[in-house]
Amino acid sequence: MDREIEIAAAASLGGWLKRKPKHIAAVGTPCANCGTALQGPYCHHCGQLAEDFHRSFGHLVEETVENLFHLDGRLWRTLPRLALKPADLTRDYLEGRRAGQIPPLRLFLVVVLLFFFAGGLVEKPAAVAFKPGGASTDNGVHVRFAPEAKDFQLNGPAKPLGDWLKPRVLYAAAHQHEFSLILEGWAHRFAILLLPATALMMGLLFVFQRRFFLYDHLVFSMHSLSFMGLLLSVKDILSAIGIPGALAGLLVLGMPAHLFVHLRGVYRIGVFGTLLRMALLFAMTCILLLVGVLLLVAVGLAATPANAPA
Repeated sequence: MDREIEIAAAASLGGWLKRKPKHIAAVGTPCANCGTALQGPYCHHCGQLAEDFHRSFGHLVEETVENLFHLDGRLWRTLPRLALKPADLTRDYLEGRRAGQIPPLRLFLVVVLLFFFAGGLVEKPAAVAFKPGGASTDNGVHVRFAPEAKDFQLNGPAKPLGDWLKPRVLYAAAHQHEFSLILEGWAHRFAILLLPATALMMGLLFVFQRRFFLYDHLVFSMHSLSFMGLLLSVKDILSAIGIPGALAGLLVLGMPAHLFVHLRGVYRIGVFGTLLRMALLFAMTCILLLVGVLLLVAVGLAATPANAPA
C-alpha cells in the first residue's frame, strides 16, 4: 500500500493517452466474447471492445508507439491556460465548460507524481550516519554523540515518551538513508492531504461569502497546486540538467504573481482583498507545513525499529 499515488496518477495519465481503434469489426459481426451481433465499436451486451487483434507485428509496434506518444489534445490546451489564464480555466470548469480541458483531479494527481519524480533527479548531499560512541559509519565519517545527546532522559509524565522516542531517534540518526526512504514514502501520502487542507483554508477565507461552496474551493485548489507543482518540477529538472540553482529558483517568484491573478480572477475580489487573503493564506500554510513536517517525522519514527543501533 505504499504506491497508491503512483497507481492513481498512472491511471489518470492513461486518460490522456487516447486513440481511435483502427481494427473494429463490422456491424452485425458476432461478438467474439458472447456472440451478440455488434451494433458499434463495443458490444452492447457484454461491453467488450469489438476489435480484431489478429494483426501484423508492424501494426502492433505502430499502435504501441501511438499509445505512448499520442496525447489527448486537451493537455496542450489546458497547460498554457493554467500558466497564463488560470482564472479563466477555473471559472470555465465551474460554469460547466469542461470538454476542452483536463479534469482538475487528474491533472493534480499526475503533477504530484511528476513532482516527486523531478525531486528525485536533484542530487542530494551525502547523508552522515551518526553513531553513538564514536563508531565509524559506512561512508567513512567518524562522528561521536555528546554524552548528553546520547543519554538524554525525560522524567515525570514525559518519561514514557522519552522511552519510546530515544531508541527510534538513535536508529534514525544511524540509518539516515533508510529513514529518508521511509519519510519519502509517507510524504507521497501527505501530499494528497494538501488538497483538502487548502480547500478548507480557502473556505475559511471566504466563509462570509455564501456564493462560494467547498466544491469551488476544491477546483481552485487543484488548479493552483497543480501549477505550483509543475513550476517546482521544472525548477528541479533544470537544476538536474546543470542550470544554476539560483537561476532555476527564479521560477519560484512566479508563484505569488500567479496566485494573485488566479485568486482575484476566480473570486472576483479587489486588489486589497486579494492581497489580504494571500497574506492570511501564507500564514495558514506555514502553520500547516510545520504541523505536517512534525507529523511526517513522527510517523517516520514510528515506522523505524524500536532498537538503537549497535
